[in-house]
Amino acid sequence: MKVISNNDIKKLGISASMCTEWVKESFALKEKSILPPKVSIHPRGIDFFTTMPCVINTNQETKYFGCKIIHRLTGVVPSLGSDLLLYDAVSGTLLAMLDSDWITAMRTGAVASLATKTFKKRNTEKYGFVGLGNTARATLLCLLETEPDIIHKVILLQYKNQSDLFIERFREYSNVVFMVADSIEEMVASSDVIISCITETESLVCPDTDLFKKGCLVVPVHTRGFQNCDLFFDKVFADDTEHVKNFKYFDKFNKFAEFGDVLCGKCRGRESEDERILSYNVGLGLHDVFFAIKIYQLLKDSAEDVLVEHEQKKYWV
Repeated sequence: MKVISNNDIKKLGISASMCTEWVKESFALKEKSILPPKVSIHPRGIDFFTTMPCVINTNQETKYFGCKIIHRLTGVVPSLGSDLLLYDAVSGTLLAMLDSDWITAMRTGAVASLATKTFKKRNTEKYGFVGLGNTARATLLCLLETEPDIIHKVILLQYKNQSDLFIERFREYSNVVFMVADSIEEMVASSDVIISCITETESLVCPDTDLFKKGCLVVPVHTRGFQNCDLFFDKVFADDTEHVKNFKYFDKFNKFAEFGDVLCGKCRGRESEDERILSYNVGLGLHDVFFAIKIYQLLKDSAEDVLVEHEQKKYWV
C-alpha cells in the first residue's frame, strides 16, 4: 500500500487547469460509476464526519473503489480534514491511503469554476465571493487560470481581515480586480455571479430576493443558505440528483437537471441572458476518487510503501 501525503501531492505541481480537465473527465464517467449518496454523522453541534464511497470504471479491465472520510470539527485548524482509501475493485487490494485535503479543495474549486463558466451569462462582469477560505481560493484560482484573457472583477464580502489575505494571495494575477463590500446585500445586488463557500449557516445568506439580478448565477458550493432561491430561480442544476432530492424545496424547482448532462450535451444549460440559475455543487466522491486515481498513477513508483499483511487462508478461525 502506498502512503501519499499532502506534501507529496503538492510537489506534483498539478495546475488548476488540469484539475478542471479532471473534473470534466470524471463527470463523463459518472454513468459507468456506482455513486451512492454520502452519509454524515454529527457527534456534536455542527461537527460532522462524512463518508463518500464510489466505484469508477476507467475502462473494461480497470475498476477502482475509493472512499473518502471528511470531517469538520470546531476548534481544529484547519476545521476541515479528510483522508481517502483507494482499492483495486477487482482484486480488493488496498492500493493507497491518501491525505485528501488538497484533493477536496481543488476538486471543489474546479467544479465550482466549471459551473460558473458553464452557466454564467455572456456579459458577466462581476463575481461576488462570500466565505474566503481554501475553497474560495481554489475556485478563483481555477477561474483565473482557465480564463486568462478575461478580467475578473471580484467583490469580496468583508469579514475580519480575510479579504486582505485573499487579495494578497492573488496579487501576482493580472486578470483580476478586487472590490470589497461591507454587506451581503451590497455584494449580491452588484454581482452577476455569487459564489458562496461558507461551510455552515443557520439562516438565509440574503433573504431579500429582489436583490438577485436578472441573469444572475448563484453557486452555493456547500449548498447552505440559498433556499429562498430554490422557489423562484428559473433553473436549478446539481452534480447528482440523489444527493439533492431530499432538499426541502426539490419538488418546487422550476426546472432541474444534472450538471453532467449539460456538459455532455444531453440537456441545455442557460438559454437566455435573463434566466436566474442556481448550481448546487454538493461535492461528489466521484471527483475525489478520480483525482486519487490520477495522483496514485503519478506517484505509485515513488511514494512510501507500507506492507499490509492479510490472512491468506480460507479458514483461519
